[in-house]
Amino acid sequence: MATRREFISGLAGLGAGVLLPRGLSFMQAQGANSRRLDFHHHFGSPAWVQMTKDRQSQGWQTWQPYTPARAIEDMDRGGVATSFISITTPGIWFGNVEETKRIARRENEYGARMVSDHRGRFALFAVLPLPDVEGSLREIEYAFDTLKAEGVGLLSNWGQKWLGDETFKPVLEELNRRKVVIYTHGAAPGCCGGSFVPNVPETTIEYNTDVSRTIVSLISSGAADRTPDIRYIMSHGGGTITGLAGRFLGAAANADSLAKTPEPNSRLHHLRRFYYDTAASTNPVIMGALKLMVGTSQIVFGTDHPFGSSSNIASSMRNVGFNADELRGVDRENGFRILPKYKS
Repeated sequence: MATRREFISGLAGLGAGVLLPRGLSFMQAQGANSRRLDFHHHFGSPAWVQMTKDRQSQGWQTWQPYTPARAIEDMDRGGVATSFISITTPGIWFGNVEETKRIARRENEYGARMVSDHRGRFALFAVLPLPDVEGSLREIEYAFDTLKAEGVGLLSNWGQKWLGDETFKPVLEELNRRKVVIYTHGAAPGCCGGSFVPNVPETTIEYNTDVSRTIVSLISSGAADRTPDIRYIMSHGGGTITGLAGRFLGAAANADSLAKTPEPNSRLHHLRRFYYDTAASTNPVIMGALKLMVGTSQIVFGTDHPFGSSSNIASSMRNVGFNADELRGVDRENGFRILPKYKS
């Protein structure tokens, strides 16, 4: 096994991002058909994949054949140039702070190695050892300054705490100072055995509902106001947030208000600055509601790999009622506003 010094030395060529020959764009490097940016793409080290099996975590069977090479095969079938890799459920927090810090470091170094080994195909959204705030601040420094992560990938809750919780204020302040991307993936809340409804998998209701809890948590707590330089991406089309529009937005959910520019730092303002991915959301109901509430400019391509297929997501998006310009935005151009470096 490589030492930490050898590992860091091996990443030296990574620089501030993925390096390509002068004048060669990401899309040119991968061919004319590889154009999409996948913002919802999961990864896990062999040890993490084995852990999902040992714990019989939700969807553990899907992880067993996982390899970066298989991921690239799926990306090629769906015309994906670059995938931004993040951890998904069950995450890394199981109640032991020291264990969580060790797992975070291991997964981030594994992800950075994927980026280095497959140049141009992957970019790292680092995992943080939350709810440990001090450990997370140290991991932010290492992930961005040494591993050159492009953002962080977080689950929507840690037990009974969501991202806008006051406890996490120092972490959000540091991420805002660095002007990074936070990708947030839904997870079942830390109660009720993972599902409130007997015999209904947590993926059916709880994941999407908990994404909405995090959105509401960020905005209602004032955390969104305090972090204007963080680019937030929410999984699965924002979960159930469109269904909550009337209760959360009140009068701002009416047709006249939706047609206007929202007041600064209003609830609608923040909903319209957040981004939302397409994973498990490629139907006219969800996409139409998002288009009305936030606009297609805030929707980005996401597959939920290895649970979702890039070619299936791309094909389904052609049937949600978006025109060609809107689809180009979802595929890549909206993503360029989040991370402009991937445009050149």
